[in-house]
Amino acid sequence: MRFGVLGPLAVWADGRSVHVPEAKVRALLADLLAHGGGPVPVDRLVEDLWGARAGRNPVGTLQARVSQLRRALGDASLIRHEPAGYRLAAHDSDAARFRALVDRRSPDPATRAAELEQALALWRGPAYADFPDAGFARAEAASLEETRLAALEEQAEVRLSLGERVDLAELVALHPLRERLRASHLLALYRGGRQSEALAAYEDLRERLRDELGVDPSSELSRLHQAILRQDPALDVVVRPRSNLPAPLSGLVGREEALAEVRALLLDGRLVTLTGPGGVGKTRLALAAAATMDPRPEALAAGALEPPVGDSFGGGVWLAELAALRPHAGMAEVAEAVGGVLGLRDDVAGSMVDRLAAALRGRQTLLVLDNCEHVVEQVAALAGRLLRAAPGLRILATSQDPLRIEGERLWSVPPLAPEAAVELFAERAGIEPDADVAEICARLDGLPLALELAATRVRALGVRGLADRLDDRFRVLTAGMRDAPERQRTLRAMIDWSWELLSRDERVVLRRLAVHAGGCSLEAAEEVCAEPGVDVLDTLARLVDRSLVVRGAGPRFRLLESVAAYCRERLAEAGEDDLITARHARYYTELAERADLRGPAQREWLARLDAERANLRLALAGPDALRLVNSLAWYWMLRGGLSEARRSLAAALAGGTDEALAARASVWLAGIELLLGEPVSPVRRAGLDRAGTALADWLLTHVRWAYGDGAAHEAAADRALAAYEELGDRWGVAAALCLRAKLAVGRADLAAMERDGERGLALFRELGDAWGQIEAMDVLDRAAEIRGDYPKTARLREEALRLAEELGFEVSFRLAAIGRIALLAGDYERADDYHERARRLAVAQSYRSAEENALLGLAMSARRQGRYEEAEAHLRPVLDFLRRVRGTPGIAFVMAELGFVAEQRGDAEAALSRQREGYEAARETGDPRAIALSLEGLAGALSLGDQAEAGQLAEAARMVGAAAGIRRAVGAPLPSGERRDVDRITARLRAALGGEAFERAYAEGAGPRLKA
Repeated sequence: MRFGVLGPLAVWADGRSVHVPEAKVRALLADLLAHGGGPVPVDRLVEDLWGARAGRNPVGTLQARVSQLRRALGDASLIRHEPAGYRLAAHDSDAARFRALVDRRSPDPATRAAELEQALALWRGPAYADFPDAGFARAEAASLEETRLAALEEQAEVRLSLGERVDLAELVALHPLRERLRASHLLALYRGGRQSEALAAYEDLRERLRDELGVDPSSELSRLHQAILRQDPALDVVVRPRSNLPAPLSGLVGREEALAEVRALLLDGRLVTLTGPGGVGKTRLALAAAATMDPRPEALAAGALEPPVGDSFGGGVWLAELAALRPHAGMAEVAEAVGGVLGLRDDVAGSMVDRLAAALRGRQTLLVLDNCEHVVEQVAALAGRLLRAAPGLRILATSQDPLRIEGERLWSVPPLAPEAAVELFAERAGIEPDADVAEICARLDGLPLALELAATRVRALGVRGLADRLDDRFRVLTAGMRDAPERQRTLRAMIDWSWELLSRDERVVLRRLAVHAGGCSLEAAEEVCAEPGVDVLDTLARLVDRSLVVRGAGPRFRLLESVAAYCRERLAEAGEDDLITARHARYYTELAERADLRGPAQREWLARLDAERANLRLALAGPDALRLVNSLAWYWMLRGGLSEARRSLAAALAGGTDEALAARASVWLAGIELLLGEPVSPVRRAGLDRAGTALADWLLTHVRWAYGDGAAHEAAADRALAAYEELGDRWGVAAALCLRAKLAVGRADLAAMERDGERGLALFRELGDAWGQIEAMDVLDRAAEIRGDYPKTARLREEALRLAEELGFEVSFRLAAIGRIALLAGDYERADDYHERARRLAVAQSYRSAEENALLGLAMSARRQGRYEEAEAHLRPVLDFLRRVRGTPGIAFVMAELGFVAEQRGDAEAALSRQREGYEAARETGDPRAIALSLEGLAGALSLGDQAEAGQLAEAARMVGAAAGIRRAVGAPLPSGERRDVDRITARLRAALGGEAFERAYAEGAGPRLKA
């Protein structure tokens, strides 16, 4: 709680005003405050409040007022009764704050001016303004008023010493005999060019003092009068500049958040070092942050008794540029550079370091030390000494290396974000941003200096021409600003500056790192960059500290593109290019061979290979390309990188000479081409061993199990299973079992599906292979769906989706599968949501078969909701795709759907044509369920029209009966969720034939005679 007496009596609690009612209660509080909180004797309080008009029980009346005051303040403990009288508990007041600020007397003029400004701002009117005639407040109010006038006089003197204009006329009119005030008034008038008014003011004071007091002006005032008469130059103030920060010639782009963070660090810590690679903009950011630290300490007016150090730099904000110092210059030279900025003379005996410490002691100063990396040890030693000697000192340093001293707060300056980089480049080049600009900014890593150098070339080369020449960036980016430091005039000079500061070991590791693409792991760095006697880990850590290597999550280490290009040149100069490139290819080939993509570490290895994708591509140009593509083929399939797989396998086969490796690669290539729906390259079966033959039988059937010759597929799956069992390959056994289970779908052999699927799932779970578990669940949830066990289907599909999302594999198919269950349950909104999510994901991944699968789900939902045109629009591209890949089972299903669309629209001719084509496709597959569906579709087409003959209608009823018989025979009667079409057709036929005739024809349907 805080009390106010510098004006009307006021009480604040947590920033809110507290109302104290009734005049005597307010007077009681004022009396206690006027006596410093007390204790004030009871009889003194009675006399002050009531005087001669005190009642018969004045003590009781006082106690009642005390109780009222306690209730108003909301805390009885604030008013205490002691033997010596009543007193206020420990409290805060504006009067106490005012006196504390006035008494502080900071030696720095700017800080003192701020202290006085804050102190005087506390006044809201005359002290104890509510009690002008109260005897208890008279002495305290007079004391406060005198202190206020003394503060105003001191404020005028301080402001004059700072070279500020001061208007004291109104104050002098109120207090014409105060000589100290008059002296400031005379000086202010004189410095304002009003010498005659200053002399007249002196005469006015002299006459007043003689007439009213019978005295003459003081000797100090007389000397000031004489100095004004002779226009003494000593009266002119010499205001030393309080900052040497250069005015920026262009705006700071894309650093708003960075600026706020750096400023916050400066307010919180005494040493902040901005690190980052050359050209990233450390200096610009430091200067911008320093410029926001206003050297006028208005922050003191915010209300805090203690100044917010870091925001009050009365000693100034100073920039010391250290780039011109020779590398490894001594601490004395660094101190001399800083001392020169502060204006310290160097022609006296003694240490400059000591003189710097003395000059900074007792002053709030911000020192910006720019470009410290080449003298980092000396700067660290100097900064440590100065910070210990001068508590008011703050240092903002820029360096590629941290200073590594106690209390240092590091902030790594990142390259510009893509949007900000484009904005900077476009602004400097005077053009509108476009895709070519974005490409340039990305290739230059968002480094502001590189962007500004590149922008100067746009006029000559154009944006596209500049982009095309960035492979030769060191020749192109050579036209920097003439007023820039030499090291910033070309891109090469910028990186040369950093390179020259490196040790031999650091240069070895840095140039060898450049062979990597997209960064590398610590393990890769230690293998590829190895050199006898070089500790790669320790050296890498130093390069990170020097901001030449960027450390990312993992951890991973990478070079900015421009640094990498520079280091590749240095690698070639060292004669190491071939050696390190071969070492790189060997490491990544062995890494791919070690990758366990069929066990519990599957996800971790997938993530690791994802991170190394660029390095793996680079290694494909090495001598062991066939080994590498064989190791990566399953990874590419799991990740959906089919085009990359096809291209890489074909290239490796074209250049490879190892027959066994080439034969295995030919199997993978054929499988990939089948998945892409492209012409299939020949498999070199003669070169395959037993495991390679098993792979060919399994893979080439797995990728096209739903298309082609079902009997041949089953034979291949059986061969693969036998081979894997013979080889003891449990993963191969599980994969072959799941393949056999999927092939059993075509026979509607639910028992085989469930038997092989359960065995495969158990094996894959033992192995910890998430992909295999998804594969097995796909078969088992199909079987559950066919049996109408939708809860089990949903459980399996939800688990498969979870695994697929964790693995990042075929998520689109899993989403569509859940959409299918929603469709069968009649929840079309949920079904559409899942199928549309599946479609969007498939499109984003360019996964055509997954896209067609999702479209099929959307089409089925649209038809069931009566949106027939939309259903056809979805089905047509699916049909085209299936015809292209000869997907006969799929063609049978899509033709049935298209036939149902025509039937529901009442187009008998189109319905019959489509269903007949579907029936032929179904018979070709031999799948009983597909045949049953096509018979149901034919029945629907034949049932249409008012003129349909009785024989035609009876044949349709027999088809419905035949379909039901087929489904029962394979143990897969239509579950309730799939009876919508059959129920509709059955109802129509019953209405047309009559119940008895329909039942008779339906029963006949189990016989062999069927016409289509």
